[in-house]
Amino acid sequence: MVKGLRRPAARRPALPGTDPGEAAAGAARIGNWALALWLVLLTAAVVALDALTGTDLPLIPLLVVLPALASVFCTVRQTTGVACWVTLVVVGSRIAAAGAFWDVFFLIGFTVLACALGVVVCAARIRHATQVARLRSAAVALQRQILRPLPVVTRQLRAQGLYEPIEEDRFVGGDIYEVVQSPHGTRVIIGDVQGKGLPAIGAGFAALGAFREAAYREEDLAAVADALEDAVVRHNAFSAETGEAERFVTALLLGFDGGDEAAVVNCGHLPPRMLYDGTASRVALRLTSVPLGMAELSGEARAVERFAFPLGATLMVFTDGVTEARELLRVLQADLQEFSGGVRRDDVAVLLLSRRPEGCGGPATDPAGPADGGSV
Repeated sequence: MVKGLRRPAARRPALPGTDPGEAAAGAARIGNWALALWLVLLTAAVVALDALTGTDLPLIPLLVVLPALASVFCTVRQTTGVACWVTLVVVGSRIAAAGAFWDVFFLIGFTVLACALGVVVCAARIRHATQVARLRSAAVALQRQILRPLPVVTRQLRAQGLYEPIEEDRFVGGDIYEVVQSPHGTRVIIGDVQGKGLPAIGAGFAALGAFREAAYREEDLAAVADALEDAVVRHNAFSAETGEAERFVTALLLGFDGGDEAAVVNCGHLPPRMLYDGTASRVALRLTSVPLGMAELSGEARAVERFAFPLGATLMVFTDGVTEARELLRVLQADLQEFSGGVRRDDVAVLLLSRRPEGCGGPATDPAGPADGGSV
Protein backbone atom coordinates (compact mmCIF):
# COMPACT_ATOMS: atom_id res chain seq x y z
CA MET A 1 0.00 0.00 0.00
CA VAL A 2 1.70 3.83 0.44
CA LYS A 3 2.58 4.27 3.97
CA GLY A 4 4.57 7.39 3.81
CA LEU A 5 7.13 9.06 5.99
CA ARG A 6 7.67 6.12 8.33
CA ARG A 7 10.12 3.26 8.14
CA PRO A 8 8.23 -0.04 7.93
CA ALA A 9 8.66 -2.40 10.86
CA ALA A 10 11.10 -5.25 10.41
CA ARG A 11 9.55 -8.56 9.49
CA ARG A 12 10.67 -12.03 10.45
CA PRO A 13 11.85 -13.98 7.43
CA ALA A 14 9.52 -16.72 6.27
CA LEU A 15 10.68 -20.30 5.96
CA PRO A 16 12.00 -21.23 2.52
CA GLY A 17 9.22 -22.24 0.17
CA THR A 18 6.47 -20.63 2.26
CA ASP A 19 4.39 -17.56 1.55
CA PRO A 20 4.92 -14.83 4.20
CA GLY A 21 1.22 -14.07 4.29
CA GLU A 22 0.27 -17.70 4.76
CA ALA A 23 2.92 -18.15 7.45
CA ALA A 24 1.54 -15.14 9.32
CA ALA A 25 -2.03 -16.39 8.96
CA GLY A 26 -1.20 -19.75 10.53
CA ALA A 27 1.19 -18.49 13.18
CA ALA A 28 0.37 -19.05 16.83
CA ARG A 29 -0.54 -16.02 18.92
CA ILE A 30 0.58 -17.75 22.12
CA GLY A 31 3.65 -19.90 22.74
CA ASN A 32 3.46 -23.58 23.60
CA TRP A 33 4.94 -23.16 27.07
CA ALA A 34 2.67 -20.25 27.92
CA LEU A 35 -0.33 -22.20 26.65
CA ALA A 36 0.64 -25.24 28.72
CA LEU A 37 1.08 -23.10 31.84
CA TRP A 38 -2.32 -21.43 31.48
CA LEU A 39 -3.95 -24.78 30.72
CA VAL A 40 -2.55 -26.38 33.89
CA LEU A 41 -3.46 -23.38 36.05
CA LEU A 42 -7.04 -23.18 34.75
CA THR A 43 -7.51 -26.92 35.09
CA ALA A 44 -6.20 -26.86 38.64
CA ALA A 45 -8.51 -23.97 39.55
CA VAL A 46 -11.58 -25.71 38.09
CA VAL A 47 -10.73 -29.04 39.76
CA ALA A 48 -10.25 -27.29 43.12
CA LEU A 49 -13.58 -25.47 42.81
CA ASP A 50 -15.26 -28.72 41.76
CA ALA A 51 -13.93 -30.41 44.88
CA LEU A 52 -15.22 -27.59 47.06
CA THR A 53 -18.72 -27.57 45.57
CA GLY A 54 -19.08 -31.35 45.77
CA THR A 55 -21.45 -33.43 43.66
CA ASP A 56 -24.30 -30.92 43.83
CA LEU A 57 -22.67 -28.56 41.31
CA PRO A 58 -20.01 -30.29 39.14
CA LEU A 59 -17.71 -27.72 37.52
CA ILE A 60 -15.20 -29.89 35.68
CA PRO A 61 -17.45 -30.15 32.57
CA LEU A 62 -16.94 -26.38 32.15
CA LEU A 63 -13.46 -27.19 30.87
CA VAL A 64 -15.02 -27.88 27.45
CA VAL A 65 -14.94 -24.13 26.79
CA LEU A 66 -11.13 -24.22 26.67
CA PRO A 67 -10.88 -25.77 23.16
CA ALA A 68 -13.31 -23.12 21.91
CA LEU A 69 -11.09 -20.37 23.33
CA ALA A 70 -7.98 -22.03 21.95
CA SER A 71 -9.53 -22.17 18.47
CA VAL A 72 -9.54 -18.36 18.39
CA PHE A 73 -5.90 -17.79 19.30
CA CYS A 74 -3.98 -21.02 18.69
CA THR A 75 -2.88 -23.24 15.85
CA VAL A 76 -4.67 -26.47 14.95
CA ARG A 77 -1.95 -28.48 16.67
CA GLN A 78 -2.23 -26.43 19.86
CA THR A 79 -6.04 -26.60 19.82
CA THR A 80 -5.87 -30.38 19.34
CA GLY A 81 -3.56 -30.63 22.34
CA VAL A 82 -5.95 -28.58 24.47
CA ALA A 83 -8.87 -30.74 23.32
CA CYS A 84 -7.06 -33.96 24.21
CA TRP A 85 -6.08 -32.60 27.61
CA VAL A 86 -9.64 -31.50 28.41
CA THR A 87 -11.05 -34.84 27.26
CA LEU A 88 -8.64 -36.76 29.49
CA VAL A 89 -9.37 -34.57 32.53
CA VAL A 90 -13.15 -34.66 32.15
CA VAL A 91 -13.34 -38.39 31.36
CA GLY A 92 -10.92 -39.29 34.14
CA SER A 93 -12.75 -37.20 36.72
CA ARG A 94 -16.18 -38.58 35.81
CA ILE A 95 -14.98 -42.19 35.80
CA ALA A 96 -13.34 -41.63 39.17
CA ALA A 97 -16.57 -40.15 40.50
CA ALA A 98 -18.33 -43.46 39.72
CA GLY A 99 -21.58 -41.84 38.70
CA ALA A 100 -24.50 -43.36 36.83
CA PHE A 101 -23.46 -45.04 33.57
CA TRP A 102 -25.62 -42.97 31.26
CA ASP A 103 -24.66 -39.73 32.98
CA VAL A 104 -21.00 -40.55 32.45
CA PHE A 105 -21.64 -41.73 28.89
CA PHE A 106 -23.47 -38.57 27.81
CA LEU A 107 -20.92 -36.32 29.52
CA ILE A 108 -18.03 -38.05 27.73
CA GLY A 109 -19.90 -37.84 24.41
CA PHE A 110 -20.62 -34.12 24.91
CA THR A 111 -16.98 -33.44 25.85
CA VAL A 112 -15.61 -35.26 22.80
CA LEU A 113 -18.06 -33.44 20.51
CA ALA A 114 -17.29 -30.00 21.96
CA CYS A 115 -13.53 -30.58 21.73
CA ALA A 116 -13.81 -31.85 18.15
CA LEU A 117 -15.84 -28.76 17.19
CA GLY A 118 -13.12 -26.54 18.65
CA VAL A 119 -10.50 -28.20 16.45
CA VAL A 120 -12.73 -27.90 13.36
CA VAL A 121 -13.41 -24.22 14.02
CA CYS A 122 -9.70 -23.56 14.48
CA ALA A 123 -8.89 -25.26 11.16
CA ALA A 124 -11.61 -23.26 9.40
CA ARG A 125 -10.32 -20.01 10.89
CA ILE A 126 -6.76 -20.66 9.76
CA ARG A 127 -7.91 -21.74 6.29
CA HIS A 128 -9.89 -18.51 5.91
CA ALA A 129 -6.99 -16.41 7.22
CA THR A 130 -4.65 -18.11 4.75
CA GLN A 131 -6.99 -17.33 1.86
CA VAL A 132 -7.15 -13.70 2.94
CA ALA A 133 -3.36 -13.57 3.21
CA ARG A 134 -3.04 -14.93 -0.32
CA LEU A 135 -5.44 -12.31 -1.64
CA ARG A 136 -3.55 -9.56 0.15
CA SER A 137 -0.26 -10.84 -1.28
CA ALA A 138 -1.79 -10.75 -4.76
CA ALA A 139 -3.05 -7.23 -4.09
CA VAL A 140 0.45 -6.13 -3.07
CA ALA A 141 1.91 -7.59 -6.26
CA LEU A 142 -0.78 -5.85 -8.33
CA GLN A 143 -0.20 -2.58 -6.52
CA ARG A 144 3.51 -2.65 -7.23
CA GLN A 145 2.74 -3.01 -10.93
CA ILE A 146 0.31 -0.09 -10.82
CA LEU A 147 2.03 2.37 -8.49
CA ARG A 148 5.80 2.68 -8.16
CA PRO A 149 7.20 2.47 -4.62
CA LEU A 150 8.60 5.75 -3.35
CA PRO A 151 10.99 7.52 -3.10
CA VAL A 152 12.06 7.80 -6.74
CA VAL A 153 15.31 9.57 -7.75
CA THR A 154 15.92 10.78 -11.30
CA ARG A 155 18.56 13.02 -12.81
CA GLN A 156 16.44 16.11 -12.14
CA LEU A 157 14.31 15.23 -9.16
CA ARG A 158 13.91 13.41 -5.89
CA ALA A 159 10.26 12.40 -5.42
CA GLN A 160 8.91 11.39 -2.03
CA GLY A 161 5.30 10.72 -1.26
CA LEU A 162 2.34 9.45 0.69
CA TYR A 163 -0.43 7.22 -0.60
CA GLU A 164 -3.41 6.00 1.42
CA PRO A 165 -6.54 4.51 -0.17
CA ILE A 166 -9.79 5.42 1.55
CA GLU A 167 -10.66 1.73 1.91
CA GLU A 168 -8.19 0.41 4.48
CA ASP A 169 -8.47 -3.17 3.23
CA ARG A 170 -7.41 -2.07 -0.27
CA PHE A 171 -3.87 -1.44 -1.45
CA VAL A 172 -4.83 0.72 -4.40
CA GLY A 173 -7.58 3.22 -4.97
CA GLY A 174 -8.63 5.95 -7.37
CA ASP A 175 -5.54 8.14 -6.97
CA ILE A 176 -2.59 7.64 -9.32
CA TYR A 177 0.95 8.94 -9.61
CA GLU A 178 4.10 8.19 -11.59
CA VAL A 179 7.60 9.57 -12.11
CA VAL A 180 9.37 8.78 -15.40
CA GLN A 181 12.92 9.61 -16.51
CA SER A 182 12.81 10.35 -20.24
CA PRO A 183 15.17 11.79 -22.89
CA HIS A 184 13.24 15.04 -22.44
CA GLY A 185 13.74 15.27 -18.68
CA THR A 186 11.68 13.97 -15.77
CA ARG A 187 7.94 13.68 -16.31
CA VAL A 188 5.51 13.42 -13.39
CA ILE A 189 1.80 12.75 -13.20
CA ILE A 190 -0.56 12.85 -10.26
CA GLY A 191 -4.24 12.23 -10.82
CA ASP A 192 -7.58 11.36 -9.31
CA VAL A 193 -9.95 8.95 -11.04
CA GLN A 194 -13.65 9.60 -10.66
CA GLY A 195 -14.85 7.24 -7.95
CA LYS A 196 -13.01 5.34 -5.25
CA GLY A 197 -11.53 1.93 -4.58
CA LEU A 198 -11.40 -1.04 -6.91
CA PRO A 199 -13.92 0.22 -9.52
CA ALA A 200 -11.59 3.16 -10.29
CA ILE A 201 -8.49 1.04 -10.86
CA GLY A 202 -9.21 0.30 -14.53
CA ALA A 203 -9.29 3.92 -15.67
CA GLY A 204 -6.29 4.74 -13.48
CA PHE A 205 -4.25 1.88 -14.92
CA ALA A 206 -5.16 2.95 -18.48
CA ALA A 207 -3.93 6.48 -17.77
CA LEU A 208 -0.75 5.27 -16.07
CA GLY A 209 0.13 2.87 -18.89
CA ALA A 210 -0.33 5.59 -21.49
CA PHE A 211 1.73 8.03 -19.44
CA ARG A 212 4.67 5.66 -19.03
CA GLU A 213 4.83 5.21 -22.79
CA ALA A 214 4.07 8.76 -23.92
CA ALA A 215 6.25 10.45 -21.31
CA TYR A 216 9.27 8.74 -22.81
CA ARG A 217 8.22 9.06 -26.44
CA GLU A 218 6.72 12.56 -26.74
CA GLU A 219 8.88 15.67 -26.56
CA ASP A 220 5.92 18.01 -26.02
CA LEU A 221 4.13 17.67 -22.67
CA ALA A 222 0.83 18.58 -24.35
CA ALA A 223 1.27 15.57 -26.64
CA VAL A 224 1.65 13.42 -23.53
CA ALA A 225 -1.70 14.75 -22.29
CA ASP A 226 -3.31 13.97 -25.65
CA ALA A 227 -2.03 10.38 -25.45
CA LEU A 228 -3.57 10.03 -21.99
CA GLU A 229 -6.84 11.48 -23.26
CA ASP A 230 -6.98 8.84 -26.01
CA ALA A 231 -6.22 6.06 -23.51
CA VAL A 232 -8.99 7.10 -21.12
CA VAL A 233 -11.49 7.47 -23.98
CA ARG A 234 -10.64 3.97 -25.24
CA HIS A 235 -11.00 2.59 -21.71
CA ASN A 236 -14.40 4.26 -21.34
CA ALA A 237 -15.52 2.79 -24.65
CA PHE A 238 -14.57 -0.67 -23.44
CA SER A 239 -16.27 -0.03 -20.09
CA ALA A 240 -19.50 0.97 -21.86
CA GLU A 241 -19.44 -2.31 -23.82
CA THR A 242 -19.06 -4.33 -20.63
CA GLY A 243 -21.74 -2.41 -18.74
CA GLU A 244 -19.36 -0.54 -16.42
CA ALA A 245 -19.53 3.17 -15.71
CA GLU A 246 -17.42 5.56 -17.76
CA ARG A 247 -14.97 7.63 -15.75
CA PHE A 248 -12.88 10.74 -16.11
CA VAL A 249 -9.49 11.48 -14.58
CA THR A 250 -8.28 14.81 -13.25
CA ALA A 251 -4.52 15.01 -13.67
CA LEU A 252 -1.54 17.28 -13.35
CA LEU A 253 1.32 16.61 -15.78
CA LEU A 254 4.70 18.13 -14.98
CA GLY A 255 7.98 18.26 -16.87
CA PHE A 256 11.41 19.05 -15.44
CA ASP A 257 14.52 19.51 -17.59
CA GLY A 258 16.90 20.60 -14.81
CA GLY A 259 16.39 24.34 -15.37
CA ASP A 260 14.82 26.95 -13.11
CA GLU A 261 11.39 26.43 -14.64
CA ALA A 262 8.95 23.54 -14.74
CA ALA A 263 6.37 22.79 -17.41
CA VAL A 264 2.81 21.83 -16.53
CA VAL A 265 -0.41 20.77 -18.21
CA ASN A 266 -3.39 20.97 -15.87
CA CYS A 267 -6.24 18.62 -16.74
CA GLY A 268 -8.80 19.82 -14.24
CA HIS A 269 -6.62 19.03 -11.23
CA LEU A 270 -5.69 20.92 -8.09
CA PRO A 271 -2.77 23.33 -8.58
CA PRO A 272 0.49 22.50 -6.77
CA ARG A 273 1.97 24.27 -3.76
CA MET A 274 5.53 25.60 -3.66
CA LEU A 275 7.60 25.37 -0.48
CA TYR A 276 10.50 27.80 -0.67
CA ASP A 277 12.46 29.84 1.88
CA GLY A 278 10.25 28.63 4.71
CA THR A 279 6.97 29.71 3.11
CA ALA A 280 4.29 27.85 1.22
CA SER A 281 2.46 29.43 -1.71
CA ARG A 282 0.04 28.30 -4.35
CA VAL A 283 1.45 28.04 -7.86
CA ALA A 284 -0.67 30.34 -10.01
CA LEU A 285 -1.71 28.47 -13.15
CA ARG A 286 -3.54 30.39 -15.85
CA LEU A 287 -4.50 27.45 -18.08
CA THR A 288 -6.77 24.70 -16.82
CA SER A 289 -8.35 22.27 -19.25
CA VAL A 290 -11.05 19.64 -18.78
CA PRO A 291 -10.22 16.29 -17.13
CA LEU A 292 -8.92 13.38 -19.16
CA GLY A 293 -11.72 11.60 -20.96
CA MET A 294 -13.77 14.79 -21.49
CA ALA A 295 -11.86 16.60 -24.24
CA GLU A 296 -14.74 16.29 -26.68
CA LEU A 297 -16.76 18.60 -24.42
CA SER A 298 -14.24 21.39 -24.93
CA GLY A 299 -13.12 22.95 -28.17
CA GLU A 300 -9.81 24.12 -26.71
CA ALA A 301 -6.63 22.12 -27.06
CA ARG A 302 -4.54 21.48 -23.96
CA ALA A 303 -1.56 23.80 -23.65
CA VAL A 304 1.69 23.85 -21.69
CA GLU A 305 2.60 26.66 -19.34
CA ARG A 306 5.71 27.19 -17.26
CA PHE A 307 6.38 28.41 -13.74
CA ALA A 308 9.49 29.13 -11.67
CA PHE A 309 10.98 26.17 -9.81
CA PRO A 310 14.23 27.40 -8.22
CA LEU A 311 16.87 25.16 -6.72
CA GLY A 312 16.09 24.52 -3.06
CA ALA A 313 12.32 24.65 -3.59
CA THR A 314 9.98 21.73 -3.02
CA LEU A 315 6.85 21.26 -5.06
CA MET A 316 3.89 19.55 -3.42
CA VAL A 317 1.27 18.00 -5.69
CA PHE A 318 -1.69 16.19 -4.24
CA THR A 319 -5.23 14.94 -4.70
CA ASP A 320 -8.44 16.19 -3.13
CA GLY A 321 -8.20 13.67 -0.30
CA VAL A 322 -5.75 16.15 1.24
CA THR A 323 -7.68 19.36 0.66
CA GLU A 324 -10.94 17.78 1.81
CA ALA A 325 -9.27 17.17 5.17
CA ARG A 326 -8.06 20.84 5.36
CA GLU A 327 -4.44 19.69 5.45
CA LEU A 328 -1.49 22.10 5.18
CA LEU A 329 1.74 20.00 5.46
CA ARG A 330 4.53 19.03 7.85
CA VAL A 331 4.45 15.37 8.77
CA LEU A 332 1.56 14.85 6.39
CA GLN A 333 0.35 11.50 7.52
CA ALA A 334 0.13 12.38 11.22
CA ASP A 335 -1.44 15.79 10.59
CA LEU A 336 -3.94 14.37 8.14
CA GLN A 337 -5.13 11.83 10.70
CA GLU A 338 -5.37 14.55 13.36
CA PHE A 339 -7.26 17.06 11.23
CA SER A 340 -9.69 14.49 9.83
CA GLY A 341 -10.26 12.77 13.16
CA GLY A 342 -9.24 9.49 11.59
CA VAL A 343 -12.14 9.65 9.10
CA ARG A 344 -11.22 10.35 5.46
CA ARG A 345 -13.68 10.84 2.61
CA ASP A 346 -11.33 10.11 -0.28
CA ASP A 347 -8.08 8.49 -1.30
CA VAL A 348 -4.96 10.48 -0.44
CA ALA A 349 -1.94 10.89 -2.70
CA VAL A 350 0.85 13.44 -2.19
CA LEU A 351 4.16 13.86 -4.00
CA LEU A 352 6.98 16.10 -2.78
CA LEU A 353 9.26 16.99 -5.70
CA SER A 354 12.67 18.47 -4.94
CA ARG A 355 15.20 19.53 -7.57
CA ARG A 356 18.56 17.82 -7.60
CA PRO A 357 21.64 19.98 -8.16
CA GLU A 358 23.28 19.67 -11.57
CA GLY A 359 26.04 17.08 -11.80
CA CYS A 360 24.39 14.59 -9.48
CA GLY A 361 24.53 11.93 -12.17
CA GLY A 362 21.81 9.56 -13.29
CA PRO A 363 19.03 7.93 -11.33
CA ALA A 364 20.15 6.29 -8.13
CA THR A 365 18.61 4.05 -5.56
CA ASP A 366 17.80 5.92 -2.39
CA PRO A 367 19.91 4.45 0.43
CA ALA A 368 17.23 5.23 2.96
CA GLY A 369 14.70 3.16 1.08
CA PRO A 370 11.09 3.92 1.82
CA ALA A 371 11.83 5.37 5.26
CA ASP A 372 11.28 8.99 4.27
CA GLY A 373 9.14 8.46 1.24
CA GLY A 374 6.97 5.50 1.80
CA SER A 375 5.31 3.19 -0.62
CA VAL A 376 1.95 1.83 -0.99
